[in-house]
Amino acid sequence: MEDIEAVGLLQDPVRRRLYEYVAAQGREVGRNEAAEAAGVARTLAAFHLDRLAAAGLLETASRRLTGRSGPGAGRPAKVYRRAAGERGVSLPPRDYRAAASMLAEAAEDARLDEALHAVARRRGAAARDPGGPCADLDAARALLERRGYEPYLDDDGGGPVLRMRNCPFHVLAEEFPPLVCGMNLALLEGLFGDAPGLAVRMAARPGLCCVAISKTNED
Repeated sequence: MEDIEAVGLLQDPVRRRLYEYVAAQGREVGRNEAAEAAGVARTLAAFHLDRLAAAGLLETASRRLTGRSGPGAGRPAKVYRRAAGERGVSLPPRDYRAAASMLAEAAEDARLDEALHAVARRRGAAARDPGGPCADLDAARALLERRGYEPYLDDDGGGPVLRMRNCPFHVLAEEFPPLVCGMNLALLEGLFGDAPGLAVRMAARPGLCCVAISKTNED
């Protein structure tokens, strides 16, 4: 019932805008910033942010937003970031996560990595944009947003890289990292296999999806 109530909070349009903004930043967000992004007063933003935190959808902390310390630095401000936990709602309850975990364990025990990767590539290819392959990182970003990866552009010194804040398979990836991260890589290889000038590669970083997409040197 707690999951239903938490998800129900997002039916409010202001609350949903605030949550989506905080979740998309990948860092702590103060009340003033969130209020400005959502186009509401600070007091209203604070009320809704605290409701989201109480429901477990956001996590809170306190820090000085000025970056200064010592006398005259001001009081610490309350900041928010997306909670690490996951929410799932079904009536009556269904335990798909447990089934997925058992299937992943069986696949790992039977060394079915290559078979799983082949299926993932086929699924990725079947989910390609009907308008044709992605022409650039912006098009790839839009496609990944629709699939829930929360992509953002980064630069590792060698040029722009598309990284992803959300892994749709996060729980399983933590339990069976080689198997599930390999599956995710194969899925995205299938999704972007015909995209000219784009390279899909494994690039694991703490707190991010294990895959990144970058431009190739091809013109």
